[in-house]
Amino acid sequence: MKLRMNRQAVSIAAGIAGLLLVVGLIARQGPLASTRVTVAPVEQGTLVASTFGIGTVEARRSYALGPTVASRVSRVLVDQGDVVKAGQLLAELDPVDLDDRVASGRIAVERAGSAARAAEAQLAEARSRAQVAAAAARRSAELRAQGFVSQEATDTKGHEAKAAQAAVDAAVAQLAAAQRDRDRASSDVAGVGKLRAQARLVSPVDGIVSARLVEPGTTLVAGQAVVQVIDPASLWIKARIDQGQAGSVRAGQPVEIVLRSDASRTYRGAVERVDWVSDPVTEERIVNVGFTSRPEAIPVGELVEVTIRTALLANARSVPAAAVKRVDRREGLWQVASGRATFRPVKIGVTTLDGRSQIVDGLDVGDEVVVHSEQPLQPDTRVNVVATLVRAAP
Repeated sequence: MKLRMNRQAVSIAAGIAGLLLVVGLIARQGPLASTRVTVAPVEQGTLVASTFGIGTVEARRSYALGPTVASRVSRVLVDQGDVVKAGQLLAELDPVDLDDRVASGRIAVERAGSAARAAEAQLAEARSRAQVAAAAARRSAELRAQGFVSQEATDTKGHEAKAAQAAVDAAVAQLAAAQRDRDRASSDVAGVGKLRAQARLVSPVDGIVSARLVEPGTTLVAGQAVVQVIDPASLWIKARIDQGQAGSVRAGQPVEIVLRSDASRTYRGAVERVDWVSDPVTEERIVNVGFTSRPEAIPVGELVEVTIRTALLANARSVPAAAVKRVDRREGLWQVASGRATFRPVKIGVTTLDGRSQIVDGLDVGDEVVVHSEQPLQPDTRVNVVATLVRAAP
């Protein structure tokens, strides 16, 4: 009998313990359990607003040198990576018959010049004859007035004077034609000379050969490049910034640059230009960044990371960015009041890359806000503030 009573007591105790365990589980994890949350205070300090992007190193001034007409490459004197000077011969094209055309044109110029000089001499002679004929006509008219010569002789002298003047006019026209022929011949030889000069590809600037695209013997079409030359002083970065963050980017803002080939070092730069046109497909905007001090031997086309500082806010109130939530299309933060969750709409400013969001209005320094919670919060949800949220091991 006593043994039976002990067994009953043990069973009752075990049942009570199990019930307490179930009640505890329901209180901690059931539908009536409090949601554990972590909180953080609103802090005041300096915020550095920045935006991040990926880009490539490019040359702002790059020159592709090639023929303006179909040609064959005669020789290429430089290779990729060579340092060149302005005016240095880089490559030469086969001139075909251009040298002969230049020589023929110069002969034509000389011939036209001789014809022009002959026309000038003929004009001078015609003017001299016209002066003599005009003087004879005036003298004959005077003698006719005195009755010493006949009218027929006077008319003959007048006719000779007019004929001499007509010869002058003809000589003037002939000289003008000869001068036009000379000018045309000079223009022709100058044009052929320019074509001949274009067969010599020279560097327009002090720079570096970035590409050697063809070899001697290659036949090119008009506009096809033989070599490319870049101005190393014009190297900058073509960075792509998300449209949602590009609105605050302005020329002159400081930039931190990290090269893919030298990730341990940070270079300084500044925004030089912000493109007006955005890419509607990638939803990005092009921002060009220049180096404050250009790295040595930096390759064109290398990937880089840029961090643009868009604003420096002193004495700004901020909270962890993870605390900012959107409820009913309003931005705000969850707070704890009497063990219950309440949503507080606030005005959010900039968000920094290190995870801080500026509080423009709605909270004071020291106010605590919910940063993380085990479950999504609803108004009046029971919450339990803890130091950290530790997930159970699976």
